[in-house]
Amino acid sequence: MSAPERIPPRSVTTAELLAKGELKVRGRVREASNAVLFCSVAYEGREASCVYKPIAGERPLWDFPDGDLARREVAAYEVSEATGWGLVPTTVLRDGPYGEGMCQLWIETAPGSELLALVDAEEPEAGWKAIGFAEVGEGRTALLVHADDERLRRLAVLDAVINNADRKGGHLLPTAEGRLYGIDHGVTFNAENKLRTLLWGWAGEPLTQEALDVLQGLSAALEDGGGLAGTLAELITAAELDATRARVDALLATGKHPEPSGEWPAIPWPPV
Repeated sequence: MSAPERIPPRSVTTAELLAKGELKVRGRVREASNAVLFCSVAYEGREASCVYKPIAGERPLWDFPDGDLARREVAAYEVSEATGWGLVPTTVLRDGPYGEGMCQLWIETAPGSELLALVDAEEPEAGWKAIGFAEVGEGRTALLVHADDERLRRLAVLDAVINNADRKGGHLLPTAEGRLYGIDHGVTFNAENKLRTLLWGWAGEPLTQEALDVLQGLSAALEDGGGLAGTLAELITAAELDATRARVDALLATGKHPEPSGEWPAIPWPPV
């Protein structure tokens, strides 16, 4: 009699781990303006570190009166996944020790990865893009620059789509494996233009063909009946979803990276 066939154990996905695993709070990120809890999560033999942001710990924002920051974080992840670029760590909405909130995979960063710099020059060197001049004390200014990096350029496109109002340097997480992740997407998807970012180095420049192809895919996925449209409809308002479609259409129509509107500060403060 032959032995029964052995079925290999099922592999738990990161999304399953975050959504279904047991959350244990290990500490708090105290410099954050809202409640950000560092946790461990375990499910069916797999464990990981993660961030849990309960909705109960959010501070109300006058210019983001609808919904909550947690759902916007999940929406940003869903759009990132739809691009195929994987620029946002796996993020889910779930219940936790302090109620419903977002849960996101913790990313270990690589030390020494230079993406931003202040230089004593009028123009950036090769391999860098100018953001603008910043006061550095005693009446002196320096040029703030970011790396001319394909990963950052993709993130700049994603930010334009999701209308990111707070892309700071501290929200950029390069890894030892060469990946780059963006985090903290609670103030996104506003129906009004709120784009504030450090990634202005490509402002007004033509989008890459890769970006145009990705935007065409997003446009289709955001149509009524599209998979991404259905997902986002559960996370943001109908007006915000329509505005997201309009931003994608505008990027495709101009074929260029957006430029600062001049109606408000284009760079978040503090920038890091």
